[in-house]
Amino acid sequence: MPYGMYISAAGAHVQSERMRVLANNLANVDTAGFKRELAVFQARAAEAIERGEDTPASRSINNVGGGVQFQETVTDYSPGTFRQTGNPTDLAITGEGYFLVERDGRQLLTRAGNFHFSTDGRLVTDQDLSVLGTDTKPIVIDPRGTWRMTETGAIEQGGNRYYLALVQPQSTGDLVKAGGNLFSPLAAVTPVAPDKRHVVSGQLEQSTVVPSREMMELIETSRAFEANVRMIQNHDQMLGSLVNRVLRVS
Repeated sequence: MPYGMYISAAGAHVQSERMRVLANNLANVDTAGFKRELAVFQARAAEAIERGEDTPASRSINNVGGGVQFQETVTDYSPGTFRQTGNPTDLAITGEGYFLVERDGRQLLTRAGNFHFSTDGRLVTDQDLSVLGTDTKPIVIDPRGTWRMTETGAIEQGGNRYYLALVQPQSTGDLVKAGGNLFSPLAAVTPVAPDKRHVVSGQLEQSTVVPSREMMELIETSRAFEANVRMIQNHDQMLGSLVNRVLRVS
């Protein structure tokens, strides 16, 4: 493959991956507690260097670089803005920590507090996942009785208090996305200290995706992708023209 076509193909692939990430962000602009993702690129060495046929800084033709490559997708864990809902089962964490929920026997973390009580009194997410208490068991109350949410994240009913589990990973690097606004911890999590438990009722943490910013980046990415595709087409036309000239001469 001609070197120019090789670099352009690498560039088109990177931009297509970036478009995929941006499209996923835009699809979750209204998903409570969603954390936007960022596509990370890295300069790529020439193919000969990657194959071990040459070394970096050799000052040969192989040292001109190999364009860029898609490295990874990282998550921006910045907190989102709060939206007033007036629904008492909508909860938002104003400080550190994540809610603990259960899916198929696995404990997952989320900042999305769009909860509700099921008919059997179980506190669940909008995906019908059980919200866990500090004892790591589902929170269940009498659905016919009155209840109140405290500022420390406890449900009071009939003189009893059911504390929601608020946990914190050792590092955000220990979290991997488990779909939508859910995260799977790769290491043990620790409970949030009692003096740092701050939960507000009737509000939701919104997605950190800013539509205008994502659209601008999507337009930029689309144009970069089209530019690389045009370069591939130009190289293909030049190569075809060269082959035709050689055949006519021969």
